[in-house]
Amino acid sequence: MSLGGHLRELRTRLFVSAIFILAGTIAGWFLFEPVFQILQNPVVQLANAKGINATLNIGTVAGAFDLQLQVSIFLGVLMSSPVWIFNLWAFVTPGLKKRERKYTLGFVFSALPLFLVGCWLAWISLPGFVSTLIGFTPQGTANVINANEYILFTIRILLVFGLAFVLPVVLVMLNFAGLVTAHSIIKSWRLAVFVIAVIAALATPTADPMSMFLVMIPLVALYFIAAAITYLNDKRRERAIARFDAELDSEINTHE
Repeated sequence: MSLGGHLRELRTRLFVSAIFILAGTIAGWFLFEPVFQILQNPVVQLANAKGINATLNIGTVAGAFDLQLQVSIFLGVLMSSPVWIFNLWAFVTPGLKKRERKYTLGFVFSALPLFLVGCWLAWISLPGFVSTLIGFTPQGTANVINANEYILFTIRILLVFGLAFVLPVVLVMLNFAGLVTAHSIIKSWRLAVFVIAVIAALATPTADPMSMFLVMIPLVALYFIAAAITYLNDKRRERAIARFDAELDSEINTHE
């Protein structure tokens, strides 16, 4: 395919992806009310349970519109993710070899469930995060929370958890592409555990250290699973190279 053909293909796939994102955003606009009710539930339940005067506040005239637009776009991108991920893969895959296509397809099918698991873990942990943070409100005062900042906080927590669960898959993909070795991954386990601890500490702003360890356990497990997979792949690659060298030596000896 010529350069112009590639550009036309890219334009078509971007256009199709944009149409689905727009459709998802429109659907998200009508889903805003139930989604917003779900997101603010931790604040409402905590205020009722502990008698704390905590409420979400929209501080500007256009604040409600901006908030609904932000949530709608986020829902649109999320709901249309299978479409634009597929279009991205379909645009890249013609330039890949058969084995490389399998790697990228495996990455897509494994990354998406792990991302959803990370988001689910963040979702069930969100009430604990909110409870701990709002619990610092002094007696006799009101905690008036900016609604836009609160929604961005919840979305950020979901994305941090989701992306953290995808990172081990990225390591495996880089190893299969020959860019990272299992030795370097295993050698860096101390640094990886430290980085995971920092991510867990930032993603779980609670005073309870058990919450941090509960986040760390699956991330550390996924890191070492990724290390084991890359180790097996490196061994397979070494055996293939050794077999190729043996066949080449045998062919050279035969000609001599």
